[in-house]
Amino acid sequence: MLLLLAAMLGTGATACRDERGLTGAQGRLRLSHERLAFPVTYPGGTREAEVRVMNAGRAPLEVTWTQVDAPFSLMDAPPVHVASDEVPVRLRFSPQATGTFETRLMGTASDGGHVELVLSGEARPIPDCVAPTCASTRFDPVTERCVETALADGTACDPGNACLTLATCQQGRCKGHERPCDDGNACTTDVCHVLDGCSAVPAPPCPGAGACQVGTCDPKVGCALVDAPDGTFCGTERGCDAADVCVEGVCARRNLPDGFVCEAASPCQAEGRCRGSVCERPSAVALPTDWNLDAFGIRRSLHDLLVGPEGDVTLAGFYASALLDAAAPSPLVSSDTARRCMLWNGRLLCMDLPADGKVSLVERYTGVPRWTFSLAQARPDIERRTASLFLARLAVMAPDRLAALFEAYPAERGRDTKCRMYFLVVLDAHGQMVSAQELTDPMLSECDHPHPFGVVSDAVGDLYVAFGPTLNLEAPLRPGSPSLFMAFSSDGVPRWRTSQPIDAGELAVVDGLLFPEKGTQALSTRDGSMTAAISRPFGRAVATRERMVPSAPGTTVNADSPSPLVATELKGFALPGLDTAWTYSLHANQVFTSKELRLATWPEAPGLPPRTVVLTTAKDTRDDQSLLVGIHMTDGREAFQCRLDYAAHTIPQLLELAPGALLLMDGAETCGECDPPFAYSSHARFHRFPMPGLLPAHEPWPGTFGGPGHDHHEGSDH
Repeated sequence: MLLLLAAMLGTGATACRDERGLTGAQGRLRLSHERLAFPVTYPGGTREAEVRVMNAGRAPLEVTWTQVDAPFSLMDAPPVHVASDEVPVRLRFSPQATGTFETRLMGTASDGGHVELVLSGEARPIPDCVAPTCASTRFDPVTERCVETALADGTACDPGNACLTLATCQQGRCKGHERPCDDGNACTTDVCHVLDGCSAVPAPPCPGAGACQVGTCDPKVGCALVDAPDGTFCGTERGCDAADVCVEGVCARRNLPDGFVCEAASPCQAEGRCRGSVCERPSAVALPTDWNLDAFGIRRSLHDLLVGPEGDVTLAGFYASALLDAAAPSPLVSSDTARRCMLWNGRLLCMDLPADGKVSLVERYTGVPRWTFSLAQARPDIERRTASLFLARLAVMAPDRLAALFEAYPAERGRDTKCRMYFLVVLDAHGQMVSAQELTDPMLSECDHPHPFGVVSDAVGDLYVAFGPTLNLEAPLRPGSPSLFMAFSSDGVPRWRTSQPIDAGELAVVDGLLFPEKGTQALSTRDGSMTAAISRPFGRAVATRERMVPSAPGTTVNADSPSPLVATELKGFALPGLDTAWTYSLHANQVFTSKELRLATWPEAPGLPPRTVVLTTAKDTRDDQSLLVGIHMTDGREAFQCRLDYAAHTIPQLLELAPGALLLMDGAETCGECDPPFAYSSHARFHRFPMPGLLPAHEPWPGTFGGPGHDHHEGSDH
């Protein structure tokens, strides 16, 4: 690219004209510059520049010129006859080795005058480019880009997955064979973890044969049938005077004895037992907390809540040091700050830890990094084109596929701009780069700080991103419209894109349907076309394979919302057509309080498997008492209502589930429906309510919107 380094001096110069800034010891010969410093390049690269030769007098001049030394050269021969017009001369810097170089171009005119131009340039060592798996990479000094070349099919490769063996490159992607895992126990399920290898977990219960023949397992022979425990409900009659129960493996009607468990417990009410003909239950009690933490009290800006598979709690924040195992007697403060964290493969995956432009996988209890990936180090060509490089979003695509969206300021604009560049990088479980690409679209070229407000992936690992303009300058960022939806394969290959006139927001996905938080119409994951619709925004939806439940209309997680709380109904919609399946109505004087929803499992009755319930929060307007409401996902029946015994500062802003416990955050004062949610808030409070028997549901979309960068991923469990 030609660099115009000379200032415009105009034409028609005369002897009386102000000639300050022109060079030359004497005479009328002039050059537009005394020095030309070529931009830095690399051996094999080329830089070009231009200087103008001028005559400050009226009479023509004859000029002789010296040669320039390599690696500099003249693209145009300097003029030997200079009249009154300006003559451009192009010059080239083409180094073949590293180092700093300098030479001079001198001209002597027929009137005795002379000029001198100093040329300088620097050639730096060619940087290394990190090659994606199944590709070789070289830095092209001419285009100054990393160029990838796919390795030949059959080349051995590292799949970045401990569950694959004998991996080879196939059409540019590393493919392997599933690692066999067998512990010799028929009563366990042999599984393979992409980082930790083979292990065994308890197998699903063996199938029964009718209500009174239940499955059992022998480690050597596997599943068999045994009689169900006497008293297991087996028919339609459930009264204490007459109930259908199993007796010695047969369903029979019996008059239940006093003390028989006739109704299962709820989180806040003990089980019911027969007394005569009545199933009596003790009064419900408020759910107390067994752990609380006030972020302001410990002077930390913590406003994100993560719960590990063992129930351990991590508290994080925007450019804050995470509090690891926060509910333990001696929590550990992370040694590095991060912008946001999420859970992946049993570890914490943190953005910009330990510095901007890096993504790190760290152990949950110790904070020790398993690996760190830096896009600037992997792709020096991207670093050269950007003024700053940091993480925008993370999204799990599969156990061995992670999407990292990097954000940057264009180098030529600096940091005082709303223009942005975005790069999508796919990493495997070991932090190796699978692919990297710049995202381009006319909407992303608008200097209105376009931002990925929503990311989600489906059960096959395809990725979906919702971009939108940003309405404010500083985090947390508020989304505007329209929304640009982009779809990619699990290896980062673009699939489709579409634009819709709605505000950007989070995304949910289940069974081929994509639900935009701010929209009322679902998109097909196949091609982005609009499909079924409902009459209200989807909000922070949760979904099973059969039902989708959107947030109650008018609810939010923002503490400063001026809208009064008036919603009293929650609806379930059948998939895929989104016909109304059920409507749940709160009791008198109750209203829903939060946009947050979660899916859990809860035992419905003795002897029956747990049922999936949707959890949300409400309050009684008579005494401002906070409530936890559980609703059966299938038919909308109320599973339970429990009072929450804590002093609420705001509406509930985050809900997360642990085995046997509910965790709640309130008190954050900044925007929660922005990105990142609640950034810079220092007043968040965290509470844990023990609820023995409660388990997080393994559903396609159990609800993970609350924390920034959480696992927005459609599971494969049915």
